[in-house]
Amino acid sequence: MSRQPNSTVASARPKRTPLSQRNRLSVRNQEPGYHYRIVNANLENDPDRIQSFIDQGYELVPRDKVGTVGDKRVDGATPLGSSSEISVGQGTKAVVMRIREDWYKEDQAAKQALVDSTEQTMRKDADYGKVEFSK
Repeated sequence: MSRQPNSTVASARPKRTPLSQRNRLSVRNQEPGYHYRIVNANLENDPDRIQSFIDQGYELVPRDKVGTVGDKRVDGATPLGSSSEISVGQGTKAVVMRIREDWYKEDQAAKQALVDSTEQTMRKDADYGKVEFSK
């Protein structure tokens, strides 16, 4: 008797993730028009970190909006509360935050302008004098 493949069991298995793509934190269900970021939230070491992001225009994203954060892990505990909290290792927790896309692009342009102005100072033609040879 030959064994018949069981297609229902194979389709129920989770999709294999290539080794090169593991250990990346990913945010699903991203709403268009926003830039998402995973922010470390060690309140013992830096209690004002999350508040500083909020002051800059970021907002906390509730867990029900983004769903599961990160890749498939056996040891991933379910966070309490409504924030999209994830353990990122060594006792560090992180939360998902987002900012409007136009504000994000504005911030990135300001950072790039600073880099451009710094690089411009390196490109200036320096006048080190002249060397003349006479016979």
